[in-house]
Amino acid sequence: MNLNLLFDNLTNPALLFFLLGIIAVKLKSDLEIPPNSSKFISLYLLFSIGFKGGQELAHSHFNLEIVWSVLFGIIIALAIPIYSYFVLRRKFNVYDSGAIAAAYGSVSAVTFVTAASFLEIQHMSFSGHMVAVMALMEAPAIIVGVILIRLFDDKKEINTSILSIVKHSFTNGSVLLILGSLVIGLLASDEQAMGIKPFTNDLFKGFLAIFLLDMGIVSGKKLSDFLKSGWFAVIFAIAIPLINGCLVAVVSHLVTNDIGNRFMLSVLAASASYIAVPAAMKIAVPKANPGLFLPMALAVTFPFNITLGMPLYLSIIQINN
Repeated sequence: MNLNLLFDNLTNPALLFFLLGIIAVKLKSDLEIPPNSSKFISLYLLFSIGFKGGQELAHSHFNLEIVWSVLFGIIIALAIPIYSYFVLRRKFNVYDSGAIAAAYGSVSAVTFVTAASFLEIQHMSFSGHMVAVMALMEAPAIIVGVILIRLFDDKKEINTSILSIVKHSFTNGSVLLILGSLVIGLLASDEQAMGIKPFTNDLFKGFLAIFLLDMGIVSGKKLSDFLKSGWFAVIFAIAIPLINGCLVAVVSHLVTNDIGNRFMLSVLAASASYIAVPAAMKIAVPKANPGLFLPMALAVTFPFNITLGMPLYLSIIQINN
């Protein structure tokens, strides 16, 4: 790994604000971001990245790389939950294994946004169609997770239809906003986009830093109780994303030669959902324990990816480019 790249990432103000949030919890500080403000900032980040992705897509020529990238992303989202499920069954029940597998097959929009900021610091870019790839990777993993639970649940207590799961996955607020913003950015003219550029571009890094501060506070609160559940979950939450991210970093050249796009595919493969999947599993698999899959994704995998994972994936891509 490039140590300069790692150092640059670890001194990134956005990441340091994330660490500040964890420290605040450990010091029992009353520092917090009001829930309404946190929700607004998360919506802003999704809107901004979606709109900018649509603008980039509007200036791109449709080619086979876009098709292959979408198909590759969907294949990743289908494959990861399947092998993850059988690893998880060594320690967890059917419901928890399916829910955790779905979370790790799905993607984290916040990790994607942080990765976009990471690339910008490295003076690199990625194509607008990667936003669509991210959004389309949400639902397949959730569907696979529910199917696996249905197949291996002897009690057959999961009655939610696959159609309703698909509908809920695509109408989830984060997915709907980022896809909608992508389409709006695609339709908007350059002159219209310039009118809101100060909002979509100039404020982005500041809002990201505040949002990661909030994520640090949330992660710090969940981490202590989660560690009491055993080391298998912690090891899984680091090892599986690491394997997924490194593997995709190596093979993604089969889909695209663009370093930024390969990096974003690697980050998507390594990320884990803690927004869409918990919301879907609450409806589809109420017996799954959110006290497991939520802290695993948010308090372990997310910090790992934004500190060590991203520099590692980019280094592997640059070596194999």
